Amino acid sequence: MTVRRQTEVGVAVEPAWIAVDWGTSNLRLWGLDPTGAVLFAGESDQGMARLSRESYPAVLAGLVAEHVAADGPMIDVMICGMAGARQGWTEAPYLPVPADLDHLASHAVHPPLAGSRLRPRILPGLCQTGAGDEDVMRGEETQLLGLAARHPGFSGLVCMPGTHCKWAQLDGRRVVRFTSAMTGEVFEVLRQHSVLRHSLNGDDDPALRAQGLDEGLALGLTSPDKLLGRLFKVRAASLVSERPAAWCAGFLSGLLVGSEVGSQRADLGHDEIPLIGGAQLSHIYARALAMVGARSRRVDAADAVLAGLAAARQSRS
Repeated sequence: MTVRRQTEVGVAVEPAWIAVDWGTSNLRLWGLDPTGAVLFAGESDQGMARLSRESYPAVLAGLVAEHVAADGPMIDVMICGMAGARQGWTEAPYLPVPADLDHLASHAVHPPLAGSRLRPRILPGLCQTGAGDEDVMRGEETQLLGLAARHPGFSGLVCMPGTHCKWAQLDGRRVVRFTSAMTGEVFEVLRQHSVLRHSLNGDDDPALRAQGLDEGLALGLTSPDKLLGRLFKVRAASLVSERPAAWCAGFLSGLLVGSEVGSQRADLGHDEIPLIGGAQLSHIYARALAMVGARSRRVDAADAVLAGLAAARQSRS
């Protein structure tokens, strides 16, 4: 991502439009010029979980105050993520899959922002209906649009590691189907609130953690259906084999990710799988995929969401 600050006679150049990824815990924001170059970027811990519905306008205005003058033409603000949730700023109803990602902008909601130059548009998420197949996503659909915009004609499986990892089948700019895995959240719940926590608190040793990770990945990949019966091995290994906390943490992470990836083996195929996410988590998924002979490549999540918001704005114009 190119970040640039432009000035004219000491005064910052205003953005042509603003992109916002509004998550549950945090939000990221970029101001862009007409060519798509980033003039400024910012982030805040004022995610949906911290805000009342009435708080959103002030948070947005505060983040861009030093970059936007009081008077002038209207400025588009393209927003994805949890600002469009039922508990967010204004609900943006889900689009059902199969879904054409070029339709995101036409289904955006327009929350009122009286007395402001900002013109916010909140993109919808996607939903999957049908008994036993119910699922939802918010924010990831914009990353998928960004991937499709950057790689026209791509068709295949996409993995988006995160607290709730998404696996989506993408055909150009059309999402055919997707599924969610609560792997990241399950790890945190087990780490903090289960009996396993007694085996996970201690000094971190990267080498031991990596060893535990590989052993957990291998076990999870070979028998994802036995996950529940394998989880207690974290506790047993620390008690019987005196495995240290770093190994146990790595093993638990590997066991969970390995079981998740193992459950997807029938859909992996032979094509390279894009991993849209952070470096550390994507590395774990890449290692799991490599262990079953699948190829992958990491796509930066911020780059993907920014490209997706730009594509959505372009499709609206």
